[in-house]
Amino acid sequence: MNKHWKYLVVKVPTGLMGGFKPEALQEELDKHGRAGWELVNLIHATPTVASPTLVFKKEA
Repeated sequence: MNKHWKYLVVKVPTGLMGGFKPEALQEELDKHGRAGWELVNLIHATPTVASPTLVFKKEA
């Protein structure tokens, strides 16, 4: 049986200076984990911009 996946992309909000709070990251991870999403990747567009993008998946 082939599995089918749904994906969710979430950008963690940044502060005025471009940084993010670890608590905000933890909140996003917990919120989506409770909804059945599994984190599969964390993306930083550039090393100088701290706005991580989270990629989740769950079975469709």
